[in-house]
Amino acid sequence: MTRMGLLNRRSALLAATGAAAGAIAAVIASRNAWATQDSVKEWLAGQIKGAKDGPKEGKVTLKAPEIAENGNAVPVTVSVESEMSEKSYVKAIYVAADGNPNPGVMIWELTPLAGKAEVQFRARLAQTQKLVAVAEMNDGSLFTASREVKVTIGGCGG
Repeated sequence: MTRMGLLNRRSALLAATGAAAGAIAAVIASRNAWATQDSVKEWLAGQIKGAKDGPKEGKVTLKAPEIAENGNAVPVTVSVESEMSEKSYVKAIYVAADGNPNPGVMIWELTPLAGKAEVQFRARLAQTQKLVAVAEMNDGSLFTASREVKVTIGGCGG
C-alpha cells in the first residue's frame, strides 16, 4: 500500500515520461525549422576538406522531377562525367537540400573500382526546395549542379 504524498511506480513513470517529452519538445522548438541556402553551404564546407576552389558548374548532372506529387519518395539521380581511372576519378558525391530540417541528404564515397560515377536514391523532401549536388574529384576540384523540385502532396506543400 502507498501512503498519500509518496509516488507509486505508475506516477513516477508518468512524471519521467512527461519530463522527457518536454525536454525533446524544447530542443526541437529551439532548432531552426528549415535549412537555408547558407546552412547548405555551411554543411558542404564542413564535409569537403582541402578543396582547391569553390564548386564550378559542369560535369555533374542532377536529375529529379520538376514537380513531385509525393514528397516522401522523390527519385533523384546524380551522375558525374569522369573516366573513373586511377589518375582521374570522383572521390565523393554530396547532396544537400535547402528546405528540409537538416541540409545534408546523402554522401557517397567512390573509388575508381566503381567504374561509373552515378548514384540513384529516393529523397524525402518536406517542401518545395532546391537540391544541390557537389562532386569532389580526386585532384581536389569541385563540380556542382542544382535543381528545384516543387512538392505538391505528401510534404508540406508549396
